[in-house]
Amino acid sequence: MLNDFKHFILRGNVVDLAVGVVIGAAFGAVVTSLVNDVLMPPVGLLTHGIDFSKLFINLTETHYATIAEAKAHSAATINYGQFLNAVISFLLVAVSIFFFVVRPVNRLVRSIQGPAPAAVPTNRECPFCATDIPVKAKRCPHCTSELGVDPMVQ
Repeated sequence: MLNDFKHFILRGNVVDLAVGVVIGAAFGAVVTSLVNDVLMPPVGLLTHGIDFSKLFINLTETHYATIAEAKAHSAATINYGQFLNAVISFLLVAVSIFFFVVRPVNRLVRSIQGPAPAAVPTNRECPFCATDIPVKAKRCPHCTSELGVDPMVQ
């Protein structure tokens, strides 16, 4: 049983997955710092320092000044400010990942792969009536002219 476990752990997929999880956790810390320390301060300036996390709707008749006070009394609240914070953070993370990871990796892959191969034409122009016809056509379906067979098409 111990040998089977060692065999399972040392398989390439498990090791690759473990490395990916560790690198992903470290990268998550970098992205979180980028969002919280670099991107959120300008957002705070744009919103004039509004702390969205403190915004809520109280669903009871008793007035509570803060979410913490409402939670201490087990009051039902809609914490839309925390939801807005989560949405803004998600959007900033998505934008950060796109501009700092996805685009550079896509450019790198395109530069390594080179240009895409040219597409093989599937249509050509009839020399008699100038309409598009399939490359393999021997007679034009529009003007019924006989077409010479292109030696490039087999």
